[in-house]
Amino acid sequence: MHSDAEITAPVVENSAEVQPGGVFVARRGLSVDGHQFIAQAVERGAAAIVGEVPDLDPGVPYACVANAQQAVGYLAAAYHGFPSRSLIVIGVTGTDGKTTTSTLIHSILMRHTGRKAGLISTIAADLGARTAETGLHVTTPGAPEIQALLAEMVSNGLTYCVLEMTSHGLAQGRLNGVDLDVAVMTNVTHEHLDYHGTFEEYRAAKASMFRMLMASERKGSQRKASVINGDDPSAGLFASIPAETVIRYGLGADCDLRATHIRQTDSGTAFDLACAEPWPVCGHEVQTRLTGDFNVMNALAAVAAGLAVSASAADIVDGIASVEAISGRMQRINEGQSFIALVDFAHTPNALKNALEAARGLVAPGGRLIAVFGSAGLRDREKRRLMADTAARLADFSILTAEDPRTESLDAILATMADAASAAGGVEGQTFLRVPDRGEAIYRACQLARAGDVVIVCGKGHEQSMAFGTIEYPWDDREALRSALRGQPLSTLPTAKKT
Repeated sequence: MHSDAEITAPVVENSAEVQPGGVFVARRGLSVDGHQFIAQAVERGAAAIVGEVPDLDPGVPYACVANAQQAVGYLAAAYHGFPSRSLIVIGVTGTDGKTTTSTLIHSILMRHTGRKAGLISTIAADLGARTAETGLHVTTPGAPEIQALLAEMVSNGLTYCVLEMTSHGLAQGRLNGVDLDVAVMTNVTHEHLDYHGTFEEYRAAKASMFRMLMASERKGSQRKASVINGDDPSAGLFASIPAETVIRYGLGADCDLRATHIRQTDSGTAFDLACAEPWPVCGHEVQTRLTGDFNVMNALAAVAAGLAVSASAADIVDGIASVEAISGRMQRINEGQSFIALVDFAHTPNALKNALEAARGLVAPGGRLIAVFGSAGLRDREKRRLMADTAARLADFSILTAEDPRTESLDAILATMADAASAAGGVEGQTFLRVPDRGEAIYRACQLARAGDVVIVCGKGHEQSMAFGTIEYPWDDREALRSALRGQPLSTLPTAKKT
């Protein structure tokens, strides 16, 4: 038996990161059993060990739990003094639109709170005194990192936080220990079935965020609120989960908050707000620099979130209007070319559909829409056919290329996509091509484009690397598109032809 340990350093899941006085959580992973590294963790100074194997005696206090992965978040939250209890936390989940919606909400809150609002998104974390990168391919950071970021926000005097919550992050317990106040759902469409197995399990992971609402005490006058896309087929499921306030947004007549008179402007998109309740935004015009009907829904979600935290109409409208282009989201790249060139993060069938429809609105009369995209390896295989089918129907010309093939055969992935494009009426060599190297594919698209066309490169957006095998190679679609527009393919991937 060992006496209770005094914990003076962080909770970690990697034995190499153990600091003297910290806690090492050993769990069984898909390929590695963390219990093999307990001795190393103790040697590095771990004051306590948490694991899943009973009756271990590592020489320091040891606690056995049923699921170490689910325990990490609560342990990390405790180490940092449960920082989310000192913040009004707005969680954002959904298949598409999380980063854009989170960014819009954050902009509203910056006005509502006098710049005391933080953000943890796919792109970066705004911690008040500084910003931090949040990862290459992970939307929701690990539980210890989340709790450390929240603690830094509290230390910096912030009072609100907007937090992206992915289905993986929710299912894996990375958000455990977060006290949630407002839950926002953008949509739930086909994605991540490789991990969750079924659409129902995927949706259930999203729904778990809403169950977090009533699991913690109310903070002052802030009501526990659900913000739900009322046009989404899963809206009823999310609305049935208890909350003090439920706001449905959308275009449908039964939504509590609706966008009406949607119109494209020289600077983006505008619409009017219609409300079922006497909210202060009723009748106001919302202007956003973002384009596409899907961004109307993202803006509506942000309006509803603003209402849920009692932001004023001016803060809501001004907050949305001030957000400029979001990194890797329908981002224009201009090198003086005669056509429009865009980079978008769309990597799901629904997001690709939305991006292509928005890009179609930018095509000049007689112009063409040229799309470049791929589908990731070791991920939901059905997406490959769905995305190729979508592009065959909505783009004039498609170039199928690499997107994180990982340890799968890139040629096999492209063959599956080409078969789907052909089945949808595409003709290889006439309406689509297979170009394995992404730099070459983007270059070919730019060489094909003429005045009045739109070239859109989808799938990577803001990301800074691409996975081939088990290696992450530096890669940025925006830099690749700039290089292609200057007349030279970016040739940094292993698929590039070496000269």
